[in-house]
Amino acid sequence: MAAVMVARQGRELQRYSASTGGRVVVGCVPYRVRADGDVVEVLVISSQKKGPAGGVLIPKGGWELDESMDEAARREAAEEAGVVGETGPALGRWCYRSRSYPDATYEGFVLPLRVTAELDRWPEMAARRREWVSAAEAIARCPHLWMREALQRFADTVAAEATHFASSAL
Repeated sequence: MAAVMVARQGRELQRYSASTGGRVVVGCVPYRVRADGDVVEVLVISSQKKGPAGGVLIPKGGWELDESMDEAARREAAEEAGVVGETGPALGRWCYRSRSYPDATYEGFVLPLRVTAELDRWPEMAARRREWVSAAEAIARCPHLWMREALQRFADTVAAEATHFASSAL
């Protein structure tokens, strides 16, 4: 019998930024290196609120008090995109305005996540579509500046290293 994963909800354990006063969120750039070793693909998801018309996003959500940044990134990847994997060092920190709460400035961190497995079932599978694309396509289709910057930083660092490592191992 398979375990059922349920998405966390509520704000009781939510972290808030000392510098902005807004929520602290953690996201990840899920990625894989294709078998030929030449191409790195990233997994993007559709917006839960706007569907495919809302562009593509990376998994992200609130960083809670009872988890590390790494645990938060892996949890969001599993809940929103249905993938599990191994994280690397944070790509950076971004501050951005909330679209839902215009007076709130959130603080976001993004980690790379090398995908080791795709789940057949995950908590938000009915609300989101997932798709493997190039980093360039993800950047072009993402409506959020801070996520595009994180994807670009991923492409400039992690993706370049991953393809170099994969091709030297062949």
